[in-house]
Amino acid sequence: MKEKTIVTRIRTLGEAKIPSPMLTIEHGASETLFVSDEEKVLINIKRASVQSMIERGETPQAFELAGPRQKVFFDASKLKCAIVTCGGLCPGLNDIIRAIVLELHYRYGVKSIFGIRHGLEGFIPDFNHDFLDLTPSKVTAIMDMGGSIIGSSRGAQDIDRVVDCLELNHIGILFMVGGDGTLMAASRIVDIITQRKLNISVVGIPKTIDNDIHLVSRSFGFDTAVDVARMAIQSAHNEAIAYPSGVGLIKLMGRHSGFIAATAALAQQDANFVLIPEVDFDLDGPKGLLAALEARIIDRGHAVIVVAEGAGQKFFDNEDNLRDASGNIRLNDIGPFLRDRIKDSFAEKSLPLNIKYIDPSYMIRSLPANANDSVFCGFLGRDAVHAGMAGKTRLVIGHWNNHFVHLPMEATAGKRKQVTPNGKLWTTVLESTGQSSLKNE
Repeated sequence: MKEKTIVTRIRTLGEAKIPSPMLTIEHGASETLFVSDEEKVLINIKRASVQSMIERGETPQAFELAGPRQKVFFDASKLKCAIVTCGGLCPGLNDIIRAIVLELHYRYGVKSIFGIRHGLEGFIPDFNHDFLDLTPSKVTAIMDMGGSIIGSSRGAQDIDRVVDCLELNHIGILFMVGGDGTLMAASRIVDIITQRKLNISVVGIPKTIDNDIHLVSRSFGFDTAVDVARMAIQSAHNEAIAYPSGVGLIKLMGRHSGFIAATAALAQQDANFVLIPEVDFDLDGPKGLLAALEARIIDRGHAVIVVAEGAGQKFFDNEDNLRDASGNIRLNDIGPFLRDRIKDSFAEKSLPLNIKYIDPSYMIRSLPANANDSVFCGFLGRDAVHAGMAGKTRLVIGHWNNHFVHLPMEATAGKRKQVTPNGKLWTTVLESTGQSSLKNE
């Protein structure tokens, strides 16, 4: 069967003619560390699929390998760069900022690096947010801090005015760190830059704590989120077993994808029910969650429920489709809803219940990155710098098949990765929890 074609071509501002400053800086890079544009990472690495394509005379699809190039597009001595972080907070934002600044300064000799304050608002004069001059001394210790030292914001801004700001301040490379909305905004920024025939590179670094960006096998912050979510599940279990008829209910991040809930449940195997947006469930009826929970309490005396924030939205009336500042449909809060329905159900049957509700979401989002995420962010930030210096644009730095690669923005923006209901992750969750389908049909 023929594979779906994925856009893989990376756009450039022009021919890179300047020898990389990395060769002339003290302790410079060995030539063996440089990467050619011809070095690729296969998208599909299953032998049968690759062999089938070759037999049909087709070239297997592949992404461009990220890394430093021997020749660059920009003259580092005259270059100005800007970094902006958009959307919700996520562990690792400061690690990304630090990696970009230090790589630009020490490996390429770029001295003018600006932090755009509070997301896209920082480009718009009306908000009166000054640029933050990002120097090595200002970013050295920020790995231990949560949040983003340059701040963030949600909501769309006038893209023409954003490009006006870039042009007036002679910015050559813009690094945009954000989720799907940010990447779509980045793509529109490139459109305007192209229309104006400006030599400005736009490099995206995908940010989603939910790990749901299409064609990105892992996003930064996810590992930290699972670490802390694991502790929340452990705490909920301790609470549940300490009381008769104890129930621990934990709500975790995951608007449309249940990767955090599923992975944390496997990391701390105390959960008895895991609810994610990709898998439908019923509350009432002989096979619904309430009946299954009642049976569990009667049989074992306690239970732990993990629910992703986007699960169970069918139980709410959201016909107005209200949206937040980022344009996302405003979700109803499944956590308190489930807690109250469980309380009411047990009360109606005069059954004893001790339920504890835990929502660690905002605590997780604002934490510093753990060790694994911090290392991962370092690679992302450095490879973003290499791509920008080479004059590449309209791309994001992704992780695919254990390599860092260049992804065209149009290949990933506006698409979402989700847990596959019949895939290994979810079936393993079901094996771990012993959970049935929770559907009455």
